[in-house]
Amino acid sequence: MQKSAISKSLAAGVAAACLLVGAPAFAQDDVSACLITKTDINPFFVKMREGAQAKAQELGITLSTYAGRVDGDHETQVQAVETCIASGADGILITASDTKAITDVLQQARDQGILVIALDTPLDPRDAADATFATDNFKAGELTGAWARATLGDAAADARIAFLDLSPSQPSVDVLRNQGFMTGFGIDTADPTTIGDESDPRIVGHDVTAGNEEGGRTAMENLLQRDPNVNVVYTINEPAAAGAYEALRAFGKENDVIIVSVDGGCPGVQNVAEGVIGATAQQYPLRMASLGIEAIKLWADEGVKPEPTEGLDFFDTGVNLVTDAPVDGVPSIDSAEGLELCWG
Repeated sequence: MQKSAISKSLAAGVAAACLLVGAPAFAQDDVSACLITKTDINPFFVKMREGAQAKAQELGITLSTYAGRVDGDHETQVQAVETCIASGADGILITASDTKAITDVLQQARDQGILVIALDTPLDPRDAADATFATDNFKAGELTGAWARATLGDAAADARIAFLDLSPSQPSVDVLRNQGFMTGFGIDTADPTTIGDESDPRIVGHDVTAGNEEGGRTAMENLLQRDPNVNVVYTINEPAAAGAYEALRAFGKENDVIIVSVDGGCPGVQNVAEGVIGATAQQYPLRMASLGIEAIKLWADEGVKPEPTEGLDFFDTGVNLVTDAPVDGVPSIDSAEGLELCWG
């Protein structure tokens, strides 16, 4: 477990950046918050931490940050939540590795009056958190699937698709992006809450990557051994996409395959510009974390919880498809604009 802290004098009066729903008001002199991420090496979570730290410093909040050793390190996240409860934190921001198993300890936090906000990855069930600030992960996947289908045109009917997912535990972000891609591509998802129960013959198979480059390379090698004619690769994130590309290049197939992904970090968007990734859905982790810190401040000062975006059950922090090969009917921005908005 890794930890850092920021402590500044309390800043007076802060306006929340999202719609809020009221509760009985109360105020206190010192406000503290915890940020718990899946890892501290993925650029997405690095930027999330930077956003939380900057906003905490601005608002005079004591922030403690924790991270799992690797993506999927559930036990370290449980220990971090227990530490936050013991320290009397006012709020916890968490990107959960195991979105189901973490809910018991988070309920203990909520029972102590701690505001729990899921960032990026919704809990299962979603209402196990007081609020969720996230990319619409289903939409992110759907955009990449629709783009891949339109790019292939008539050849989409005979596509050979490899899915490079996140974890065997199938956290919600994994499922939403995967099933979103399938929906965009025109694949019947069967049970939309489960990965791998589909019967579409175009699916070569699924493998997990742990969201990192090495995992992406290994998963791609495994699926190429199953079917060397893969021509579409869905990846859970851009580090996994980079690993997939290296495996494809080793097989001499880097120019024969469309790779799509989700993240929008600067290295990933640069890979779009260089043709490594065909399209990626860009999300905004700094905004997620910044809004989360503001919400904890308002909760501590006034007892007010965040309200979701109208028509959704979470607060949508936005997503854009980034590609230099736009297609009709799928909104997108190019890599030059993506590089202006990227992180990491």
